[in-house]
Amino acid sequence: MDEERAESPRPADPELHVPFELVEPAELCSPLVFSSPHSGAIYPASFLASSRLDISSLRRSEDAHVHELFALAPTLGAPLLKAHFPRAFLDLNREPYELDPRMFEEALPEFVNTRSLRVAAGLGTIPRVVADAREIYSGRLRVADALHRIDSLHKPYHAALRGLMERARRRFGVALLVDCHSMPSNVAKESVSGREKRKPDFVLGDRFGASCSSDVVDAIEARLRQWGYHVQRNRPYAGGYITEHYGKPGAGWHAVQIEISRNLYMNEADLRRGVDFDLLASRLGEIVRLLTQLVGPREQRAAAE
Repeated sequence: MDEERAESPRPADPELHVPFELVEPAELCSPLVFSSPHSGAIYPASFLASSRLDISSLRRSEDAHVHELFALAPTLGAPLLKAHFPRAFLDLNREPYELDPRMFEEALPEFVNTRSLRVAAGLGTIPRVVADAREIYSGRLRVADALHRIDSLHKPYHAALRGLMERARRRFGVALLVDCHSMPSNVAKESVSGREKRKPDFVLGDRFGASCSSDVVDAIEARLRQWGYHVQRNRPYAGGYITEHYGKPGAGWHAVQIEISRNLYMNEADLRRGVDFDLLASRLGEIVRLLTQLVGPREQRAAAE
């Protein structure tokens, strides 16, 4: 992992000389890998200068504090990878080259995916809009700058994440990626047994069963429901590029996306931690223990047979 990262170009913005951080456990004893790609809060000065929005508006796309919610994972034997740059600057949950041609001064290279639904919505690898559909940039960008941003941020992060998954698969016979996110509290409601619709507290995404063993997702849902949370699966979030790319159950790679309603742990207006932050972080630590017990011992035995 270190070798791949060293070969990548340095980020152009000095604030991002360390673009992400890997928190390793003192002892690796879990096949779990945790990723927090959208909780970064370092906004480069050049980015702020190029934006028509103030930082409070830009932060509406940020999964604030999510890496802190999962901070117990390394103490329980699993690595945690977290981005330092914000989603509004570059979105790690996209293909490397999902770009909107309307954003750039020159024509994009032919290999760029300009036709995805995410690009059409303004939410490509370099987003055109923030969460409330407001345009980010005051002018057009240079293609060379965009490609450098991808080469120096997106590719090294995914090289590190891929390395963690490969290590877990080698060590334990299986790897389980937990992709950690948050969502606004006003997302789509779901009817509950024919009664009044209720907003979800959690949305679990497994690409409708394609990216992860159902035993894993069932266990997470059951434990969350025991605590009284309302849980939805795959609607409105089935998982993005990360879940799709790393979720290969046939190869021993499982991936599940967890979306947490922001009002469970923070004030959505000012992004400050709420009074229930520590309780939720403790419960997510219990989820880590549950998954380690569910996935690790069974798969290690199977690999040894």
